[in-house]
Order: sequence, then C-alpha cells, then structure tokens
Amino acid sequence: MAENTTHLLLVEDEAPLRQAVAERLGDHGFDVVQAETGEEALERLAEFAFDIVITDLRLPGIEGTKVIEAAIERYPEIIAIVVTGYGTVRDAVDVIKRGATDFVTKPFQFDELMHALNTALEQRRLKSENAYLRAQLQERYRFEGIVGRGRAMRDLFQLLETVAATASTILITGETGTGKEVVARAIHHSSPRRGHRFVALNCSAIPETLLEAELFGHVRGAFTGAIGNRQGRLEQAHRGTLFLDEVGTMSMSLQMKLLRVLQEREFERVGDSNTVRVDVRVIAATNADLEKMVADGSFREDLYYRLNVIPVLLPPLRDRREDIALLVQHFLQKFAGELERGPMTLSQTAMRALMAYSWPGNIRQLENAIERAVALSGGRSQIEVTDLPPEVQQAEDASPAFPALSFPEDGVDFERFIADIEREMIRRSLERTRGNKGAAARLLNLKRTTLVEKLKRLERD
Repeated sequence: MAENTTHLLLVEDEAPLRQAVAERLGDHGFDVVQAETGEEALERLAEFAFDIVITDLRLPGIEGTKVIEAAIERYPEIIAIVVTGYGTVRDAVDVIKRGATDFVTKPFQFDELMHALNTALEQRRLKSENAYLRAQLQERYRFEGIVGRGRAMRDLFQLLETVAATASTILITGETGTGKEVVARAIHHSSPRRGHRFVALNCSAIPETLLEAELFGHVRGAFTGAIGNRQGRLEQAHRGTLFLDEVGTMSMSLQMKLLRVLQEREFERVGDSNTVRVDVRVIAATNADLEKMVADGSFREDLYYRLNVIPVLLPPLRDRREDIALLVQHFLQKFAGELERGPMTLSQTAMRALMAYSWPGNIRQLENAIERAVALSGGRSQIEVTDLPPEVQQAEDASPAFPALSFPEDGVDFERFIADIEREMIRRSLERTRGNKGAAARLLNLKRTTLVEKLKRLERD
C-alpha cells in the first residue's frame, strides 16, 4: 500500500448508504474500511490507526458518540466527522465541542461530505505550522490586528489560531465595541480562505424588506426597483468568508432561509427559481443573548445550534484592564501616523484616568478617545489628561476595582469586608462565564474544587 494513502473508517448501519458512500470514497483515493455497528468500529480502531473516522451518531448498540470519544482518546490526531439526522444536530455540536472536526446532516450530498473531508485534511496539513505559531503567540501581544497581553487574550489567540484552519461556523458574542468584526477578519486572514473575499453584512443596518435581497441577491423584476440581476453577499463570499453581524435581528423567515444555506450550501436569488450552490464559511456575531431569544421564541433553536458550532466570547474592556496600556500605544501609533506626527506618549495622570474608567463602549470607545486626544494635543508629543473626553477625566481618581471604604470610630469588620470582596469577584467571574464554574475558576486562578468550596461557604454565611 502506498505510504500516502489516506485510511478511513466508515461507520453506518444502513448498508446501502454505507456501501454507496464507501465506493465513491474509494473512487476519490481513500482506503475505506466499513463497520456496521459501534462495537465493530471499536474493534477496528483497536486494530489500526485510521487517519479519518466517519460515523453516524445513531447506531445500534454503542452510539457514534462513544466511537468518536474512543477514536480521539486512542488517536488524538485522527480526523472525526459525524453524520447526523435533523433531530440530533444538538448532539453533533456537543461531539464537535469534545474534539470532532465537523458534521454533515442527513440526507447529505456526497459533495458536502467531500468538502468536510478536504477541509479537515487541509487543517491537519497546517497543524504543524499552527503548533509553531501557537508557541510564538505565547510571546507576542498581537494576532492579525488584535492587541492584548492578558490571560484572556492569550487564550483567545490560541482559540482563534486553532479555529482559523477549520471551515466550521463560528458565533462571536460580546458587548458592543469589543471588536467582533476585527476578530472575524483575523480568523479569515489566518485561514486557508484568505486568498478569497471577506464579505461583511450588518443585519441590523438594513431594513428587513431589503435584507433578503442583500443576502441572497435578486433577478431583474423581482421587486420594484430591481432593474437588473444582482449578486448577494453569499455569492460574493464564494470560497471565502461571510460575516453576519447582529444576526439576532434577523426575522424568523430569513432565519429559516439562512439555516437552509448552512445545511445545504445552496439558495435561490429573490425572484428566481434556479438554485445557486456556494462554498462559504459563515461567521456570525451578536451582542444579544441568543439563548434567551431561543427560550423566548424569537430565534430559531436549530439555527442557533448551527451557528454556535464554535463559540467565541469576547471579554469587555473593563475585564481586561491590563491590556489598556498596550491598546493605547497601538492607537497612538495609528493616529499619530495618520496625522504625520512624530512619536507620541501619554502622561501617567492620563493613563491612570484611562485605567480607572469603566469603558461601556469598550475598545471602540477607547479608540475614539485616543483619536480625540491626538487631535486636541496640537503640536505636543505627550497626551495630558485634559486632552481626554470629560467622562474619562472625571474617572481619574476613581478606583472601581475596590469598594468604597471608610473607617468608623469603632473600626471595620475586616473579615466581612474581605468576604464581600471575595463574593463580588466570584459573582463577576460567574457572570462573565455565564455560570460555567470551570471557566470562572480559571479566571480567578483557582482550582474548580476550591471555587466550589468557596461558593458553599459563602452561601452558608
């Protein structure tokens, strides 16, 4: 057998489908071994180190979830692709979060499966390069235009580097101004699709009546004013990346059409009956709580799980104050260069004001503040606190990270005061991680068991 042969284990209990897919995979150069049950698949995995495993989730006996877990545990480098029915998309997403590469939904077209396979193989080819980049990212403070040095940002850099090489759909969440589009562009420019277009569409900025045509395109005469055929953003992003900002503002009918695109990779232009097929990676973003919208019935649950294959949560600037100085230097260089100024610095008084402010508008607000300060500084090379916006100047002496403290004549209850600080830090960490105790413990640099014990103790107090 040639050394460059790709060995694939196909697990499917429907014999006609399994045999047909195996035959076509063989025609594309894969060396395919078939398994009808989960038990048979585990036996095959114990005997041979396959490059790829493709398995249905619903199998007699041992389910596909266990097959994937066993395959990844035994062979961490294996490519695992899940085949799932419409009703088990949630389970497929859960398996992907545990290490599977991608999933396809039954009934699927063979081209869709081949696209998932080729993307996964390309991802593995880039893995050695990514490992080198990951080591470098530990020592640097930037990733494709994203600036940060704190632990939260280092973790984000690693995540972005990993997901960039995949074709999986990504959902970026975070407050307004945290840089969701910047992150989406960073993912695109670090991905195998970087040679093709990055197309952005703000779903909240276009009236609902026009959004469908903007997304899917239209043909002449489709509606009043449609004087010719026009490509939509999906076609423009073919083989590239489509960024859908504020996706939570889409109407329910448009959500259904977007779901079809994600599942079938095809659509029709407005006013046309011809089907257009596209190869596009979708990155969605929102500052809304989509889980709450799903519970309220204003956002489709199936679309939410299709978008949320890989979630990326951007922290607000108030939770990454250690990055403010670095961001300030970045923006000073940017705006001083645009105005053809020499090198500029910031006084310590101004920096203290910037560090004390809460930044409700996040990075975008900080960028605007520095642009204003550079413009108002005249010919001076140093930014002073008086150059900053009034609301920032007022925060100069504030200390929001520390509660107000006064000393009464009879003293303070020191243990109660410290307990209140501890309780507030834990509350904020759980709020930031949406109740995930493991993630909250990492933010606090605690063991999860330690955090759980503290929670129990604070509840008793």
